[in-house]
Amino acid sequence: MITVTKINDRDIIVNCDLIEVIETTPDTTLTTTTGKKIIVLDTVEEILQKVVEYKGRINKVANQ
Repeated sequence: MITVTKINDRDIIVNCDLIEVIETTPDTTLTTTTGKKIIVLDTVEEILQKVVEYKGRINKVANQ
């Protein structure tokens, strides 16, 4: 799960395993595997970094 900021400045937590597409149109839009679209203030690069950090934490715990 990662935290992103919606365009109304509210933070939400998203299951990053359900993100199917990230687009910049010019706003950053997340599309989930269920078809839901979420417009966020975070850049594509920021979202990717959050996903990498989250997956790293999960792998670290699994390998202990």
